[in-house]
Amino acid sequence: MYSASTALLEALNEAGVSYIFANFGSDHPALIEAIAEARANGRPIPAVVTCPNEMVALSCAHGYAQITRRAQAVLVHVECGTQALGGAVHNAARGRVPVFIFAGMSPVTQEGELKGSRNEFIQWLQDVHDQRGIVREYVKYDNELRSGRNVKQIVHRAMQIAHSEPTGPIYLVGAREVLEEEVEPIKIDTAQWSPVALAPLPADAVAALAQALAGARRPLVVTSYLGRNMAAVPELVEFCNRLGIGVLESAPCFMNFPHDNGLYVGNQWNEPFQTLALAEADVVLVIDSDIPWIPSVNQPNANAKIFHIDLDPLKDAFPLWYIKALKSFRADAASALKQLNECLAAMQFDAATVTERKRHYAGMHAARAKELEQRETANAGSITPAFLTACIRRHIGADAIVMSEGITNYPTICNHIAKTMPGTIFASGGSSLGWSGGAAIGAKLAAPDRMVASLTGDGSYMFSIPSTVHWMARQYRTPFLQVVYNNRGWHAPKFSALAVHPKGYASRANTIDVSFDPPPDYAQIAAAAGGAHAQTIKRREDLDAAVAEAVRVVREEKRCAVIDAWLAV
Repeated sequence: MYSASTALLEALNEAGVSYIFANFGSDHPALIEAIAEARANGRPIPAVVTCPNEMVALSCAHGYAQITRRAQAVLVHVECGTQALGGAVHNAARGRVPVFIFAGMSPVTQEGELKGSRNEFIQWLQDVHDQRGIVREYVKYDNELRSGRNVKQIVHRAMQIAHSEPTGPIYLVGAREVLEEEVEPIKIDTAQWSPVALAPLPADAVAALAQALAGARRPLVVTSYLGRNMAAVPELVEFCNRLGIGVLESAPCFMNFPHDNGLYVGNQWNEPFQTLALAEADVVLVIDSDIPWIPSVNQPNANAKIFHIDLDPLKDAFPLWYIKALKSFRADAASALKQLNECLAAMQFDAATVTERKRHYAGMHAARAKELEQRETANAGSITPAFLTACIRRHIGADAIVMSEGITNYPTICNHIAKTMPGTIFASGGSSLGWSGGAAIGAKLAAPDRMVASLTGDGSYMFSIPSTVHWMARQYRTPFLQVVYNNRGWHAPKFSALAVHPKGYASRANTIDVSFDPPPDYAQIAAAAGGAHAQTIKRREDLDAAVAEAVRVVREEKRCAVIDAWLAV
């Protein structure tokens, strides 16, 4: 029988989906049958990856899409499974990650009127008024399959929306009776469902922006996620090199600009101080950034001219947002920068001015490099985050893919892993913890020949459901290195409380209930669940050999390695 479920699988295959990250339930008999039938008859369908936890399933699809920019499918169980996706939906939405999410629904009949009618008590408990409303604020598109006759059209429309900029997750649902419906096969021309074409800068804006930046004394680019499109990175490098423009990253979740380039002046996160490069800039070009600065502590000077290029310039998903830009443009960063580079190639501008700018930013770059080197060698008696990250950097190689979820150590990981190649470091793009374990599996599926490393805080590690992650990693042969930055607690809530109440009761309290001391044996959780190589390191002198051995295990033995590194606290 060719059913609506057959059509759904066929449409996903036509749309280029390689994997279905699945958590099956009682709402999926038709899909389970269609998968088995396709396998029995040799019909191609996406590979099914069993995910014992929904958060991990969506994080896997998230990591895969960050590497490939292609949406994968996540299959979950009615409203319970949808809620269990939890913060992973937030991460995909804020990170603008294309994902196809499908959930079943409770059957719509109860007396056997149709095939798939209710036959289990839970199907009354799982029936809610607005299942799609659970995630509506976090997806670009939601819909219900009401008939098997147009399943393929709805799937392709959903994928077209997911892949059109700004990309993001979509959510479809369907009841058992619809998924069981027998239908006639139809052919789809996938060319008719292509993503919407990317927008360039308006022609008059190109010359105006080029002239404003060329005429500035201290031009500065601020970016956060330009590197999600790897093609934009070399265009930014060429643009900045032509004019001597400094580059500052703000809470970066991608590799946006090479850290070894003399125009790179660093990155800013939650640090409560003014960034010098931002304070002295007279023209600021913000490209692809949600939070280019935190105005209460760090912002451009009052006379700076601010311009804004973004694939999502209005940030209409954010209730409160503005940066006082003189001009804002909805444009693809790679296309816009290519236009600017072509314009600059035909312009005449003062070479001495460009040389002076480069010299100025090179001085800032060198001073920063010296400071980072000092941090890596400081506190010789203990394992510091900087020392740990530098050790990892030396062993994993420049082309390794790093999934960063260090939270309070985000700046340290970014600074000391010091990436120079596009597509080699990622954060979730959101703020819900527990992404990096599943994301590492997804990244490894997308790039099986690359070293993948997950660098995570101890709190994030527990959020990631490591028992599920490491069972899956062994089951699906996706070995990666995982390093736990173990500071025995949640430091982020502590820092937030002290920032608002620096002399309050919490600052004097013996505990504020964010400690994990004594902590679980993080490495042994992974060993028990997935046979991972496990090491707990408490002494600085043992770290280098431990990281070297862990990398060897991942590369040669093809199994995960987890290092639980106890940081000085």
